[in-house]
Amino acid sequence: MAMLYIRSAAMLAAFVVGYFSPWAACLNGLIRWMIVVMMFLVMLQVKFTLRSIRLIHLTILGANLAVGLGFWLIFTIADQPLLAQAAFFTGITPTATAAPVIVGMLHERIDFAVSAFLATNLGMAVCFPFLIPLAIGNPAPTVFWDVIGNLAIVIGIPVLAAIPVRCCYAKAAEIPRRLANFSFFLWVAVIFLIIANASAFLHAQKHLDRGIVMEIALISFVICVVNFAGGRFLGPRKFRRESSQVLGQKNTTLTIYLALSYSNPLVALGPTFYVLWHNAWNAFQLHFYTRRKLLKQVRKR
Repeated sequence: MAMLYIRSAAMLAAFVVGYFSPWAACLNGLIRWMIVVMMFLVMLQVKFTLRSIRLIHLTILGANLAVGLGFWLIFTIADQPLLAQAAFFTGITPTATAAPVIVGMLHERIDFAVSAFLATNLGMAVCFPFLIPLAIGNPAPTVFWDVIGNLAIVIGIPVLAAIPVRCCYAKAAEIPRRLANFSFFLWVAVIFLIIANASAFLHAQKHLDRGIVMEIALISFVICVVNFAGGRFLGPRKFRRESSQVLGQKNTTLTIYLALSYSNPLVALGPTFYVLWHNAWNAFQLHFYTRRKLLKQVRKR
């Protein structure tokens, strides 16, 4: 319980301290390599097989695409390019690496969540080089290859590094569990740098309407609600909670980095705010799941 409070406080501190540390924007280059380390630890736990992917996983991948492109199209038609890009990078984010963990805590099917992680992350990795140039309004071939190059680093390096480690060390999958606190606080450091980048950007924009930040936060919240509710609607009866979780809980690390690389820190606030929303929902449902479980135990006595 104490660690839960420490983690919550650390996450909040990353937002607050990051906002008051625009100077840390000069450390932006570290974000990529922190993500590489985190993705490597994730890949140590994932078995590289496509056999367990079902039709519902491809449906979730399609919904993932539809949400990102749908919200982008709405704001593009409304002639709000900044909001359109923020919505795109928020909605297009694939399933989070931690989604199977939450599914396990809720005592649902972890294998379903792992397969969804594979389907959405691999599917989005294929689509990103085509979608990002479209979303940012720069379809030049150089952007296409630049996106592929970046993905090769943040996804390709962890995958290629994890394969020999898994082959040579039988207990490789246990490494991430042992380094769970390290991974979390590395993520906190990433959040700190992201907010610092956004703060530096905001301070440089003297005439920027600060209300745009609240609009991005609201859009991010609406997308979060659509994802969790839509996942529950799409999933078969026996997989509704799993489907809701894997569509709603997002790998924001990846799209925050991509937004910073191809747009600006303000756009990256979309998936950054999403970190707050999906973690708030996770805390809420875990609290009520634990409460219901305790009540059942009391009634049995």
